[in-house]
Amino acid sequence: MGAYQTVMAGTDGSETSLRAVDRAAEVARDSGATLVLVCAYFPYSSAEVQEMQDDMGDAAYQVVGSAPAEQTLHTAHDRAATQGARDIKTVALEGKAVEILVHAVDEHRADLLVVGDRGLNTLTGRLLGSVPSGVARNARCDVLIARTKA
Repeated sequence: MGAYQTVMAGTDGSETSLRAVDRAAEVARDSGATLVLVCAYFPYSSAEVQEMQDDMGDAAYQVVGSAPAEQTLHTAHDRAATQGARDIKTVALEGKAVEILVHAVDEHRADLLVVGDRGLNTLTGRLLGSVPSGVARNARCDVLIARTKA
């Protein structure tokens, strides 16, 4: 039995978050752990999502996971299964990513939370905070910030 019993990964549907899902799936596979995939979202209409994506440009990844959380989680589930994770659960929760992930860690008794590194080295991330830095400060478990650049 591995050191981790429950590994959790946050995803917003962006390619970088899916790379973090890949890493979490590898750890879960190697540890024989349950993998919990979490998508935080806000209930926007398709028109609202499109408008925000048009306005946000490169930062649109923040909205993609807000639209169809079920589709985001389905994609993440498939990727995790491809990496060999066996016991995979998906959770979509309404709210801000850091708050949702910290709450989900406690709710699911996760031993490890895996997130991507997107936002750590951006001006916006430094001024407003990023998901990786927020969960690293607040989660009551180990946090793995996966390098997501190719």
